[in-house]
Amino acid sequence: QGCPNQRLCAAGAAPDPAEAAELRTRLRSVKHTVLVLSGKGGVGKSTFSALLARGLAARDDKQVALLDIDICGPSVPRMMGLEGEQVHQSGSGWSPVYVEENLGVMSVGFLLSSPDDAVIWRGPKKNGLIKQFLRDVDWGEVDYLIIDTPPGTSDEHLSIVQYLSAAHVDGAVIITTPQEVSLQDVRKEINFCRKVKLPIIGVVENMSGFICPKCKNESQIFPPTTGGAEKMCQNLNISLLGKVPLDPQIGKSCDKGQSFLAEVPESPATSSYLSIIQRIQEYCDLQHSQEEKII
Repeated sequence: QGCPNQRLCAAGAAPDPAEAAELRTRLRSVKHTVLVLSGKGGVGKSTFSALLARGLAARDDKQVALLDIDICGPSVPRMMGLEGEQVHQSGSGWSPVYVEENLGVMSVGFLLSSPDDAVIWRGPKKNGLIKQFLRDVDWGEVDYLIIDTPPGTSDEHLSIVQYLSAAHVDGAVIITTPQEVSLQDVRKEINFCRKVKLPIIGVVENMSGFICPKCKNESQIFPPTTGGAEKMCQNLNISLLGKVPLDPQIGKSCDKGQSFLAEVPESPATSSYLSIIQRIQEYCDLQHSQEEKII
């Protein structure tokens, strides 16, 4: 109350008409848009975003784009094996960096001279870059645009929701870990989504137990003292998309820029990821068919 920027900061405020038309034109070729969110840091958003993009791109007939708007901690280039790559300018805008022919990536990490460079920016400059990513990147025809976000519910999140209000967004996938310290912040993210009228596709519980590769016994590294994501989803009437167990190979694959899904196909974590990806695809297809009926 009393903030001079209330009109500008209001959740869900639409961009000005000219800006909205520009964004709508650029994003017209994107069929489905999915945001990956969490109020908590370190729960595996970037890992999930990278594997979701790889899983969707496993079908050659699908064109997938991965946009990393974590301005201060861009880890997607490393996870996708693209560290050291640069963005090229063409007549139609910035060209994304391609992992495969049907999987393009854009991140502020491609714009830095070194992976160790710190991005020390205030909100307006971050927001300007996010707008530029949406307006100036030439994705071409895209079936799925996956957007990896930083933790929290502030600048970057408000900006991406505001700019995407000019186009279509299928919804958000919210990532958590089982312990209450994480769930506390994730509830805030769910509240944020509801305030800005962003549909929630569902919740993914990462690091959900550890199955020993030798003895096959399961241990709870992060004990779900308050019932974990399952209990939270029941209380808030949200879908639980799945639980992904800890697997040391996930971290190794990300560090090497390899696809964990392809490297360790027999892992229980791979099965969980594939099941979750399938559910997200089904959700997006259902949204698309409902929109076609309305039209």
